[in-house]
Amino acid sequence: MSSETEIDQKEIESVYQRLNREAEAGGYHLNPDSEFTKDLVKGLLTNERRYGYWACPCRLASGDKFEDLDIICPCDYRDADVGEFDACYCALYVSTAALKGERPIHSITERRPPNREDRAQVKGQKEGIVKTLGALSKPVWRCRVCGYLCARDDPPDICPICKAKKDRFERFI
Repeated sequence: MSSETEIDQKEIESVYQRLNREAEAGGYHLNPDSEFTKDLVKGLLTNERRYGYWACPCRLASGDKFEDLDIICPCDYRDADVGEFDACYCALYVSTAALKGERPIHSITERRPPNREDRAQVKGQKEGIVKTLGALSKPVWRCRVCGYLCARDDPPDICPICKAKKDRFERFI
C-alpha cells in the first residue's frame, strides 16, 4: 500500500466528488465547507492505507476490521447523529438544514459505546430481539449503514440503497 504522504490533492478531489455524488443520490449531504470536508476525506484515505478500510477519521480505530465495523464510514451512528444534531460525529455528513445554513454545525456527543464490553452488550441485546422473531426459511441480512434488509442465503456484494460493501452487512435473523 502507499504511504500516507502519497495522498495527493487529485486523489482527495476524486474521492470527495464520488462521496458527494453518492451522498446526494442517497438523500444525504456532505458538509458544505469543502476544505474541511476534503481534510476528512484525506483522513479516510489515510486510514484506508493504515488499516485497509475507511475508519472514521475522528475516532481511534483498533486496526481490527471486525471490531471497527461500526465506525467504518459511513458509520453506524451517522443517521441518528444527523437526525438529532444535524451532523454526524465528524461532521462529514450534514442535514439539509445544516447544508442550507439554517442550523449550525457543532461538536456532538459520541454515541459509540466507549469500550469493547459495552459494544458487545449492545450486540447481545440486538441478538436477543432477533431470537424472538422466530425462524425464517432464509437468513435476513441488514446493512449496518442504512438499515436495508434482505432475505437471502448471503448478503449482497453491494447494498442497493447506500452502496456499502458486503462486509458492512450483518446477519439480522
